[in-house]
Amino acid sequence: MSDFTLYIGNKNYSSWSFRPWIGLKVAGIEFEEKLVPFEMAAGNPKFKEFSPTGKVPVLVDGDLVVAESLAILDHVARKFPEKNLWPSDERVRTLAMAASCEMLGGFSAIRNQCPMNLRRPIKRLEQDAALAKDVARIETLWIENLNKFGGDFLFGKFSIADAMFAPVVNRLEVYALTSNVQIRAYMERVKSLAAWQEWEAAGIKEPWIVEEDEA
Repeated sequence: MSDFTLYIGNKNYSSWSFRPWIGLKVAGIEFEEKLVPFEMAAGNPKFKEFSPTGKVPVLVDGDLVVAESLAILDHVARKFPEKNLWPSDERVRTLAMAASCEMLGGFSAIRNQCPMNLRRPIKRLEQDAALAKDVARIETLWIENLNKFGGDFLFGKFSIADAMFAPVVNRLEVYALTSNVQIRAYMERVKSLAAWQEWEAAGIKEPWIVEEDEA
């Protein structure tokens, strides 16, 4: 039986739940999944039963309750250093943390205008200045690191940084926000992960509809 329990929201919409879920799955770390769906745009009152913030995701590790996606991933990375969720090189690890923190605290335009939605048909969304700025910064950050580290993923091998940006792959695709060949190739590599495909298949089958996220 796993020591970890990961509480998540709807797989179709919950970008923050997706981040630690895909990170743990790719690393091969066992956990018990408990999905508590959104009942409204603001979440679900039941979240307060297990979440100190009233939000998902939440990781329970024994008597330790960890909220927030990046904190969950970092906790697991430190508990299982052999899984290499952070790059082993100290300088590269710092850059991966910086990119992850930028995703955590930034990109408000793409976050607000383009909710993650696995069921959304691909349809181009006209970009205002704020959204175009976010997309340009994401493209720059991804291309710089892909070129610098020369692997399939942002810092060579799959890391927490890729997990943090995984929902953006869906957003760039379904809202048709980029045509950059290198970006599209990276997106396809992320989408080819077995963990991505498992999450996507489950999300598409979900019955719940959150109108506010049907942009």
